[in-house]
Amino acid sequence: LLWQARRPQPLLSPRAAAAAPPLANPPWPSASQHPPPPSAPRPPPPHSPSSLPQKARAVRCAAVAMASDAAQVKAAREDIRELLRTTHSHPILVRLGWHDAGTYDKNIEEWPQRGGANGSLRFDVELKHGANAGLINALKLIQPIKDKYPSITYADLFQLASATAIEEAGGPKIPMKYGRVDVTGPEQCPPEGKLPDAGPSSPADHLREVFYRMGLNDKEIVALSGAHTLGRSRPERSGWGKPETKYTKNGPGAPGGQSWTVEWLRFDNSYFKDIKEKRDQDLLVLPTDAALFEDPKFKVYAEKYAEDQDAFFRDYAEAHAKLSELGAKFQPPQGFSLDD
Repeated sequence: LLWQARRPQPLLSPRAAAAAPPLANPPWPSASQHPPPPSAPRPPPPHSPSSLPQKARAVRCAAVAMASDAAQVKAAREDIRELLRTTHSHPILVRLGWHDAGTYDKNIEEWPQRGGANGSLRFDVELKHGANAGLINALKLIQPIKDKYPSITYADLFQLASATAIEEAGGPKIPMKYGRVDVTGPEQCPPEGKLPDAGPSSPADHLREVFYRMGLNDKEIVALSGAHTLGRSRPERSGWGKPETKYTKNGPGAPGGQSWTVEWLRFDNSYFKDIKEKRDQDLLVLPTDAALFEDPKFKVYAEKYAEDQDAFFRDYAEAHAKLSELGAKFQPPQGFSLDD
């Protein structure tokens, strides 16, 4: 579930990725998976970055650091919509975008040292972070789309998939912009420990520590937490939740786990209603979820969203868009919208 430690998993090839079954996971949790069989290392092609002198590699990296083609981003959105219809992978794709962006540190000015939405999550070293357990499954799902549309950066593709998943699940339209530049190597990945935990000793303080570092406020913390209306947790992977409930025993997707809401592939304000009412033991409430109604400042927004779905949708859309831009470097600097 949320940022649970796990054993490192190797990164799959695009071919293995395309064949592997998807998993449905909540936006901020972690999950584990069975690693693929090891394969013998291959020597680098004659002109791969690792075979070039250091100066030549730097030139090549500069050339790779480009932004996305708008026409390909728009076309990829349609492929993501079809992927969502056939795999029910909305929760894990939301989580993929969040985790790439959620490493941002507002106190660091330099890119990419500041973290954020820069595509670094595609590298094995970051996928091995405990909080990212299971996100290899999301990468497997969208790698074929990246292969089909090579003029899209990973940074844009991760955020496109996340926003599209929210919208296709019935959530608000996210005012997204694109043009994010990718980091070019695993040495540019952020250190581990930037993402939230599920069961800290002081949940409200922990949430503020993590999200304030990103430049987000209490309203945005509560609104973003509402994305737990999607997805479920599996105790064998995260240590949280039940093995199955009446809401998850038949899927869709692989059966089992415990969801936060009854209709866990539908984006609405049920998360806030269900935490407030506490009437259904088959629904999951983590310490960081309960804190939204226990902390006086968080509670103002949680109560509001439980009563007013339109207000939740408005605030969520703004917070999601803000999160998706954290730490990003855009080309052109102002970015571009698919609705321009």
